[in-house]
Amino acid sequence: MVDKELLEILACPDCKGEVEYDEANEKIICCKCGLKYPVRDGIPVMLVEEAERS
Repeated sequence: MVDKELLEILACPDCKGEVEYDEANEKIICCKCGLKYPVRDGIPVMLVEEAERS
C-alpha cells in the first residue's frame, strides 16, 4: 500500500501529470501519458527507465 499523502505529491517524471495507485497490480499510473511505474515493498519506483508503456 502506498501512503495517500505521498500519492498527492507524486507526479509523473516524464510528463509531470497526476498519478493514481493501482493497488491490485502494485503500479503507479500516470493519468496523462499512461506510464505505469512499479511499486516495490511499498515504495514507488518513479524512474522513466523502469516504467511500462500502456
